[in-house]
Amino acid sequence: MKFKADEITSVIKREIENFRTELDLANVGQVLEVSDGIARVYGLTSAMAGEMVQFESGVYGQVFNLEEGSVGIVVLGDYLTIEEGHSVRCTGQLLSVPVGPELIGRVVNPLGQPMDDGGPIVTTRRRPVETPAPGIAERQPVTEPLQTGLKAIDSMTPIGRGQRELIIGDRKTGKTAIALDTIINQKGQGVICVYVAVGQKESTIASVVDTLKRAGAMDYTIVVAASAADPAPLQYVAPYAGCAMAEHFMYEEGQATLCIYDDLSKQAQAYRQLSLLLRRPPGREAYPGDIFYLHSRLLERSAKLAERRVIVEMTSPPDTREGVNGKVYVGVPGIHEAKTDLGRMDNRDRLEVRVVPGSGGSLTALPIIETLEGEVSAYVPTNVISITDGQIYLVSDLFFAGVRPAVEVGISVSRVGGKAQNKAMKKVAGSLRLDLAAYRELEAFAQLGTELDAATQAQLDRGARMVEILKQPQYVPMSVTDQVLIIYAGVKGFLDDVPIPRVHEFESRFLKFMRDQTTDIYNELQSRGELTDDLEEGIRQAIKTFKETFKRS
Repeated sequence: MKFKADEITSVIKREIENFRTELDLANVGQVLEVSDGIARVYGLTSAMAGEMVQFESGVYGQVFNLEEGSVGIVVLGDYLTIEEGHSVRCTGQLLSVPVGPELIGRVVNPLGQPMDDGGPIVTTRRRPVETPAPGIAERQPVTEPLQTGLKAIDSMTPIGRGQRELIIGDRKTGKTAIALDTIINQKGQGVICVYVAVGQKESTIASVVDTLKRAGAMDYTIVVAASAADPAPLQYVAPYAGCAMAEHFMYEEGQATLCIYDDLSKQAQAYRQLSLLLRRPPGREAYPGDIFYLHSRLLERSAKLAERRVIVEMTSPPDTREGVNGKVYVGVPGIHEAKTDLGRMDNRDRLEVRVVPGSGGSLTALPIIETLEGEVSAYVPTNVISITDGQIYLVSDLFFAGVRPAVEVGISVSRVGGKAQNKAMKKVAGSLRLDLAAYRELEAFAQLGTELDAATQAQLDRGARMVEILKQPQYVPMSVTDQVLIIYAGVKGFLDDVPIPRVHEFESRFLKFMRDQTTDIYNELQSRGELTDDLEEGIRQAIKTFKETFKRS
């Protein structure tokens, strides 16, 4: 058999040209044991804390414990598909979720995978579930209101964009209802909402989604669901995933966002379960020592960002270009986040950079905590109270007495206060909290059967009518203009002679009268957001005119 030298030479040349020295390196380990959503893996010597890994069965996990002889991994999926001896591969990436407008209107799990019938989510953008909170210099004070549409909250415990306001109370006291009312009230306000359901029944989550759809709120809402049937690792990571989805709109789009965590008690219980299974030392109530950090690193990510508009002025050649929301140009000294090419620049060109502060995006957090028989001094509730900027405390006694929302004004507080209210609401509701607290005390005293003087009786009568005014049906949020008008009528004594059973009738008819027959006054109050002396006199006359027709009916 004869060989052709030129053919052999050409084959050898081609092989040499195609030869690559790069090796396909992968850090691969082996499962030692797996149970209850936890896997112990041997061989992942270069794994990072918080890194995402992939098991042989296709399920993902997150590195949780770095030990001397093994790595503890929480399984983010069905751990029953993993067996001893299966291979585990490091991905070299921290746990991340898909983000972007493609998720709006969808129901997803904590990994960003769709759970509804809307088809796959097509987006190339991802964001780590754990990111550092913005620093002091990157924030600005909370001054812009975020209206809930609930009279009892917007008047006495106002919430501002960028605030963290805790909703706390026993089970079945209307905590989720307040959160959903707040989402529904953001319609047309340009606020992107993220509702995170942790450890709830799947039927409850389906009911929430149905309520939001009927109200048209899913057009600007993302629902992240980790039900009670899901493994503890998914319940633990769900709030961070929801926060990451909201942060995309805050940082990249400069939008206002609202994130509701319903509820963090169940996330803390899931984290306790993981920690005990990984043999971390237990502390008070068997929670691990870093339970405070679990919630602080989540809630501190809420902020009202200080927008920086960077103006770049070139003196040679003369040119001016702008970058908005911190997206600035290559070549600008001292600015690290470069987004756009400034064009052809010579090293001798002189640049002047001016930073103009304004109003940036925001992330408002409404965490929910469930208490047991009103025990607010338990471990997790006190931790979250100390992290947040105030709390809305709901009590069972008021709820079952028909006072809904069942807000206890004596304990509920907003540390932002009147800064997050418009001037009209601040003026009419200034003394409302103290008046209601005094009414509660007098009501308890009057139950003893003691004879009351005329002034005390008048205070009791007005307090009873203010309680009726602050009652509100579920999923019917009210505009701030309507709230100001009816609260003004109550605190100024115009309802003192209206029978208590007719207060709600008075309210609905009065607001309709103001919208239809005194349109100029209503529109002026709506546009100005301030109660001037002339406007106040106009409202007084309108109330008197309406009362005459109301009495005759």
